[in-house]
Amino acid sequence: MRQENVLVDNFGRTVNYVRISVTDRCDFRCVYCMDEEMQFVPRAKLLSLEEIGVIARAFTELGVGKIRITGGEPLIRRNIIKLFRDIGQLDGLDELVLTTNGSQLPKLAGELKDAGVKRINISLDSLDPDKFRRLTRVGELDKVLAGIDAALATGFEKIKINSVILKNRNDDEVTDLVEFASTRGMDISFIEEMPLGVIGEHDRAEAYYSSDEIRADLDAHYTLLPTTETTGGPSRYYHIAETSTRVGFISPHSHNFCDSCNRVRLTCEGRLLLCLGQEHSVDLRQVIRTHPGDMDRLKQALRASMNIKPKGHEFDLSAKPVIFRHMNMTGG
Repeated sequence: MRQENVLVDNFGRTVNYVRISVTDRCDFRCVYCMDEEMQFVPRAKLLSLEEIGVIARAFTELGVGKIRITGGEPLIRRNIIKLFRDIGQLDGLDELVLTTNGSQLPKLAGELKDAGVKRINISLDSLDPDKFRRLTRVGELDKVLAGIDAALATGFEKIKINSVILKNRNDDEVTDLVEFASTRGMDISFIEEMPLGVIGEHDRAEAYYSSDEIRADLDAHYTLLPTTETTGGPSRYYHIAETSTRVGFISPHSHNFCDSCNRVRLTCEGRLLLCLGQEHSVDLRQVIRTHPGDMDRLKQALRASMNIKPKGHEFDLSAKPVIFRHMNMTGG
């Protein structure tokens, strides 16, 4: 029988990790995340920061110990530091973490640490300015590198690089990216592109570069030692024997991670996604706006959502996307 103060799905998996998207907007337009012409959520349909804070509190009261703030680019949302402060003070929360493209870190790193953020993941797909611009469409590499330097100087518990690798675009940089991370004492995770939303920049099957291919590239330069360490997410980690850096692989295609899934995602418009690659969801915006202040009803909706959390996803790169929301809508 399920306990009332924890979230357990029909497959016996305990959900203790929530990724909360605070915006679908971004100051970059990464080719794997967005199409070139995007329709963003009207501001009136966005959850307010106060509503996000209430939902975060409900999750922590149901046993969630880790909350990750994502986007879009979360740090471009107005007054976002207040939300970090509010969530950082919640009883029962063990970790408040952030995924960002790094562009806003030079001005916000200190405030984020003061608000309780312990770890930061920073997206970095190329160390070549021209290639970086092509992958992000509008991004400036120097701003991201300055953001990484600011985060390192601030002294977070952990800073990790996330890199999405695409064949014939940046697959020749995997060892350079590992070297960049290791010389700065950071970990790095390589991510297989996820087929979310329709994009026009490239054919995903043609651009697919598997974790196994990346691993083979790295094996030619480093000794990778398997480890059972985890940060609560989907990465499979290896220690690099020659350095103190860990290399992670997030492999939704080649090494499905659904059996141990412990997370759900809240979109910026209040839809609770029970699976990255499925459309099973609950409209939490409707719950909290129809019944404002009713924490019991909100928690009841969260418990009930566990009944529709699917066993896993089935991504097929050869087929047209069956998930039409883009990654910026999903919450990176």
